[in-house]
Amino acid sequence: MFNKYIKLVIAAAIFVWAIFQFVDGNIMNGISIVLLSGIFVFFYFKNEFILLAFLKLRKQDFAGAGKWLSYIKNPSSALIKKQEGYFNFLQGILVSQTNITQAEKYFKKALSFGLSMKHDEAMAKLQLAGIAMSKRRKREATTLMNEAKKLDTQNMLAEQIKMLKQQLKKI
Repeated sequence: MFNKYIKLVIAAAIFVWAIFQFVDGNIMNGISIVLLSGIFVFFYFKNEFILLAFLKLRKQDFAGAGKWLSYIKNPSSALIKKQEGYFNFLQGILVSQTNITQAEKYFKKALSFGLSMKHDEAMAKLQLAGIAMSKRRKREATTLMNEAKKLDTQNMLAEQIKMLKQQLKKI
């Protein structure tokens, strides 16, 4: 895995090579090489290991997702700010199966770095609400649930929110 800045340097070098191909008259080679440099720019904004971890998570393969995330050794140097948020979000999902205290730290870190999609932010806040509820912090759980409900504009998490509200009444 490359550092985030090395990816941009490689993309710039490949783009310069494409310009030389255009100057030499090899138009199709130049277009193909520009597309090749675009791949490195894409991987600057969307980390390849995080994408593969999301694919494994979609198939409910938590061990495989953890394996792909383990390839990211130093997230602060390898990822941009939003991707570091998603790295912590995925780590929180994986750790929430075993250690909710550590999962809470990961979800809070993910929210501090920022997540680009509102439903991901709502999911993180809903997870934090569930953790707060399990630790008997009712006020924090209700505020987090209300924030998650506001962020969930498409009602994708409506059933989970309703279920958590029913459990919150039992506390």
